[in-house]
Amino acid sequence: MLIDTHCHLDASEFDGDRADVIARAKSAGVRAIVIPSVMRANFTVVRELAHSFDGGFYALGIHPMCVPQALDDDLLALDDEIAASLGDPRFVAIGEIGLDFFIPALTEPAMRARQERFYTAQLDLALRHGLPVLLHVRRSQDVLLKHLRRRAHIGGLAHAFNGSFQQAGQFIDLGFALGFGGAMTFERALQIRRLAAGVPLEALALETDAPDIPPAWLGTPSFPSRRNEPAHVARIANVLSELRTLPRPVLDAATNANALRVMPRLAAAWAVMGG
Repeated sequence: MLIDTHCHLDASEFDGDRADVIARAKSAGVRAIVIPSVMRANFTVVRELAHSFDGGFYALGIHPMCVPQALDDDLLALDDEIAASLGDPRFVAIGEIGLDFFIPALTEPAMRARQERFYTAQLDLALRHGLPVLLHVRRSQDVLLKHLRRRAHIGGLAHAFNGSFQQAGQFIDLGFALGFGGAMTFERALQIRRLAAGVPLEALALETDAPDIPPAWLGTPSFPSRRNEPAHVARIANVLSELRTLPRPVLDAATNANALRVMPRLAAAWAVMGG
């Protein structure tokens, strides 16, 4: 059984066949899917979606790419939503939050400062409510780490990690697992594959980021669509097992254990599920 630790299952790309997508994931052995929110408008959407099928879980947060459209009082609304969701066993983390220094418009000084303000405010919410975070990490590793070091232990998942080995070690030391998904499946993605093969096994988690970050086999005659979906986490696990030269059962057990360690609320629900 597998855990997709990061899947935007609420995305419009799934509106036509979401039930089939969930069924295919189940058939592929995906036992749990974590659905992060990205803005105030989909806080309720991800909660209701997570409750609509067995193995659905959710996180609440404001994505850095949504910060330009976000209002200041969205942070107050997020705080209220978190407080109201603490009794819900399917609520497992604060996310997706973080920093994006890849998109030029987001690196303008004023917008970069606004991103950091939203990021640090959400770190403080995570601390206050005792929750891990799901981090968006795109050309922003050092600044993310700087703000994490200024706070007590938070932990969580560094989603779609693509930093250096040194940065990976720093996230791990701060209680994070590193998410690997479709990007790792490309043979030319040498740095990500080196990371996936070389970081401690205790740091690895599996994800899809569906419908985004399509793995190498999408857009081919066998899979003409480039839309990613949670069922592909099983084949992503095959690639990771080859890179690590580990049998799949060993890899599956380790990546599941890592995800559950950094998301204790998911671990509690997993135990109830008989995982």
